Amino acid sequence: MGSASVSEAKPGLLDGLDPEQRAAAGAPRGPVCVLAGAGTGKTRTITHRIAHLVRSGHVAAGQVLAVTFTNRAAGELRARLRGLGVEGAQARTFHAAALRQLRYFWPRVVGGPQWDLIENNKLRLIGQAANRAGLGTEVEVLRDLASEIEWAKASLVIADDYPAVVARLRRDTPEPAERIAQVYRGYEELKNNARLLDFDDLLLHTVAALEEHSAVSEEFRDRYRCFVVDEYQDVTPLQQRLLDAWLGGRDDLTVVGDANQTIYSFGGASPRPLLEFTRRFPDATVVRLERDYRSTPQVVALANKVIGAARNRPAGSRLRLIGQRPDGPEPRFAEYEDETTEAASVAARIHDLLELGVPASEIAILYRVNAQSEAYEQALSELDIPYLVRGGERFFQRQEIRQAVIALRSAAAAGQRGEFVDAVRAVLAPIGLTEQPPAGGGAAKERWDALLALVELAEELAATVEDADLARFVAELEQRAAAQHPPTVEGVTLASLHAAKGLEWDAVFLVGLAEGTLPIQHADGDENAIEEERRLFYVGVTRAREHLSLTWSLYRSGGGRRTRRRSRFLYGLLPENHPAARVARGAQVRSNGQRQACRVCEGPLTGTMAIKLGRCDRCPSTVDEQVLERLKYWRGNRSRELKVPAFVVFTDATLIAIAEQCPVDESSLVSISGIGQTKLERFGAEILAVVREAVGS
Repeated sequence: MGSASVSEAKPGLLDGLDPEQRAAAGAPRGPVCVLAGAGTGKTRTITHRIAHLVRSGHVAAGQVLAVTFTNRAAGELRARLRGLGVEGAQARTFHAAALRQLRYFWPRVVGGPQWDLIENNKLRLIGQAANRAGLGTEVEVLRDLASEIEWAKASLVIADDYPAVVARLRRDTPEPAERIAQVYRGYEELKNNARLLDFDDLLLHTVAALEEHSAVSEEFRDRYRCFVVDEYQDVTPLQQRLLDAWLGGRDDLTVVGDANQTIYSFGGASPRPLLEFTRRFPDATVVRLERDYRSTPQVVALANKVIGAARNRPAGSRLRLIGQRPDGPEPRFAEYEDETTEAASVAARIHDLLELGVPASEIAILYRVNAQSEAYEQALSELDIPYLVRGGERFFQRQEIRQAVIALRSAAAAGQRGEFVDAVRAVLAPIGLTEQPPAGGGAAKERWDALLALVELAEELAATVEDADLARFVAELEQRAAAQHPPTVEGVTLASLHAAKGLEWDAVFLVGLAEGTLPIQHADGDENAIEEERRLFYVGVTRAREHLSLTWSLYRSGGGRRTRRRSRFLYGLLPENHPAARVARGAQVRSNGQRQACRVCEGPLTGTMAIKLGRCDRCPSTVDEQVLERLKYWRGNRSRELKVPAFVVFTDATLIAIAEQCPVDESSLVSISGIGQTKLERFGAEILAVVREAVGS
């Protein structure tokens, strides 16, 4: 088949496309690389490209195979192709396409009955292998082991090579690499003995069939001659290997992707094939889609700022979106004293949007980890706003939370005594609440975060309810669980940023934008991981069509248990005249988007403790030991009076900061990071009196 020009297509097919979309859709037969920014109409472009190729006679519809990463996206491709009159073109996920091909070629390649696909037994097999390797078999441990095995297979790493590869990549593993390799080998043995396949096996066996059996590859390549790959920035080495086997040296290939939206590196995905496409195909047509039809210019401008701050951006990722919609409201930024207040304020704003006519289904709350959902579930429930949780379990349905409530109920019935919050920690310790968070991320970290959220609820109860105990706490938890709405179709979406990929809403609330959450704590110190967290933030921003709100809080709970600072990704985004946010009860906090400086050397401050103390680690402490001693004595008395743990009054770090800076009035006291209006009103006069007395003595 020869090359054809755009004019050979059916008249009118490409008329509704913008110039760049038209160039991509009407390009001659592959290779074609479409660099498509968020909201630029990539699905419209690739479906029109397929229709153009079919109607121009380049290829028959049945010879087209389009692959993407979700069944939803594949279904949308098929529906749009049917709307363009293209029947017979295949649009599937990589795994669905491989499964179909493997079933067809199985009698010739393997022979005998086809092996079944693992559905619900994968963790059971991994559990058996983990038990043999001497590892724990708790669900979160097995999930982390499963994720590592999936990463290894997607990265074409066999069990014997796993330890050396993760050492070379400095990959953070949930268990020692040798132990994981042992589990990996055991799992593969158990699976093969049971004649079962997992999802990665579908791709591996299809690759083997095409690479090792010439008759199979010839038949396949005669059937399929044109390939389109969506979300190409997220291909794994295994998926790329399968694509290469499909092509068999041919180049009738169209790829579409955006390196700025690569957010699945933890699963083996890499933007390298997209960024190096023209190196592999020097004659490829490259088209950049940058006209954003999804979001208002205000949202687009913020998105460009977010990704423009990324470091070491390859040339192929330097897309700059150009908003095409009419103007809309400016993005909102707000800072709150604690997470409960943040959630309540977000829920109140959502209530206002509903009153203005924005449908609940067009509103989303997006967060970094699923454990963050509970506060927002509760806040929405209190305002009788229906919601649904996407891509994660509801907080009180999480296995560890159910286990925790049962354990707390048993401890309360047994009359377990001791300091209330300490008792809660003791009950949760066997379930997985350690003093320090587990290394790395994954299911173990999410479990730990969820259990920690229960401790912080206990701290909040202790600070607000006199004589709080386990029985009262269990009743509080049961009341919160019972108040939640069941998921409904017409409701506000609660989702993690990863689960939000590929979706969009009229109004988006990006919440919990604090250091340690976004970027996630275990990414700190790894520049590549930090940049992936930045891209995740960018994905969240670009989900919004019109209303965009970005919020964070200074504490996890009202007692000031863990001091926070806003995410580093927010620096440079706030308007110069914006007060940054207002803490609870309307007090302004000093925060103008600029990085804080050390009060000694004037260098930049990084890290929670440095921000708290107002000086960097390199500069010497100026703590007044007498002031610090008096402050601790005062705190001890106040905590006993209030019947709360000492840290609920003020943490050690805050007391050290006060003793170093010795504030003389309210303005200098509130300038210390973490002292908001509530603390100022409650304890400010007493603190200043203690400081003045100690300094004057």
